[in-house]
Amino acid sequence: MKIALVRPNYKSHIITPPLGLGYLSSYLKKSGTDTVIIDGLKENLKLNQMAGKILDLKPDAVAITCLTAFYKDTVLLSKELKRNKIITIIGGPHPTFLPYQTLIDSQANYVVCGEGELSFLELVKRNFQNDNIQGVYSLNNLKNERQMIVKSPTVEDLDELPFPDWEQMKPGSYPRAPHGALMKGFPVGVIITSRGCPYECTFCTSPQFFDRKIRFRTPENVVAEIEYLVKTFKVKEIHFEDDNLTLRRDHIEKICRLLIERKINVNWACPNGIRADEVDEEIVRLMKESGCYYFTYGIESANPQILKNTKKRESIETIERAIEIADKAGIACQGFFIFGLQGETASTIEESINFALHSKLSGAQFIILDVLPGSELWETLQGKFVPNWNKESYKEPEWIPEGITRKQLLSAQSTAFRKFYLRPKILLRLSKLINHKQIFYFIRRLKDYRLLKINL
Repeated sequence: MKIALVRPNYKSHIITPPLGLGYLSSYLKKSGTDTVIIDGLKENLKLNQMAGKILDLKPDAVAITCLTAFYKDTVLLSKELKRNKIITIIGGPHPTFLPYQTLIDSQANYVVCGEGELSFLELVKRNFQNDNIQGVYSLNNLKNERQMIVKSPTVEDLDELPFPDWEQMKPGSYPRAPHGALMKGFPVGVIITSRGCPYECTFCTSPQFFDRKIRFRTPENVVAEIEYLVKTFKVKEIHFEDDNLTLRRDHIEKICRLLIERKINVNWACPNGIRADEVDEEIVRLMKESGCYYFTYGIESANPQILKNTKKRESIETIERAIEIADKAGIACQGFFIFGLQGETASTIEESINFALHSKLSGAQFIILDVLPGSELWETLQGKFVPNWNKESYKEPEWIPEGITRKQLLSAQSTAFRKFYLRPKILLRLSKLINHKQIFYFIRRLKDYRLLKINL
């Protein structure tokens, strides 16, 4: 049996290997199923090109990964495949929380809710005849959007999963468009050491997707994958994409010590963010010694009430101290900020921008709130806005808090980027980290966030 595992093409300046498909591919292969990964984003394939490439393979079925950011692209691809009578399955966070609508819109045969490995393999074993498989739904067993959903079972011991299918996602075949824009070395290997997060930030889907539980790979398993990437694919840098790499101290400590003991000469970074309240001088020094040169803190807002509204469980004082620790250790530290959270006003936006400007952050990312299916905000704001699947993710508001306008939000994003980055010391830092081969993707970022008005 041959399964095509697909990521649609969509507008993004982050082009990194799709780890979810990589894990699913290696897991299916372990059980004897042939797989082909088609990354439309990396290959910049148009819809007809994607469909043509898939049809040429003559697969028994096609599985499409789907985030809200590219839901419309997923729907279009699925409908095209269904016109050609291809069995189509959609998985990922978006269909997990809106399975009925996804089935209706996409005309797909099935959606897989939750983590996909176990349930999808069972679907393959049953030759795509769903007979009450946990987490798998079709319009035969899902009759309306109010029906209760049970997610797929999870692999509790993550070490049991084979490494992602790096043979099909060769790091060197990806463009220099990493998460966070920054990289010291190329190729970059993307890794997760855990799944899940125990926190409950209201704007995030992780609490519901993973049920506020977290599972860890052993440090030995993580470092074995890093060694494999370095030796087999000549990877020069590792990007950890965990929800929170430093959540468990003994876990990150052991990873760092193993990297040092085994003399693995690789730079590494945490572009997906770590919590400011889970670092101290000792652990940051150890991270630096083992090769870490850059990480991001999820700050979200400099306004204490907004942090409380979002259930962030952090104080501004803790965040300030964590930034100082990173700066003292010589680690480049970026801050994530979200404009448009509950309680946002022009004044609180100014508060966040001023915080960023007067801090020792070496970088900042200012995004506009996406109200994501599966987040607490999605439930809280039901009926108060109309989801717009066509909007540009994190660049256009769909829900506007009282006390601010759409125009102010759009203006705030570009203003924040200009004020932060058009400073000599920041431009100098960037010039040292941005490789000339990244210029196209860097300029695209500037355009996407309305810092430049140019056509690419």
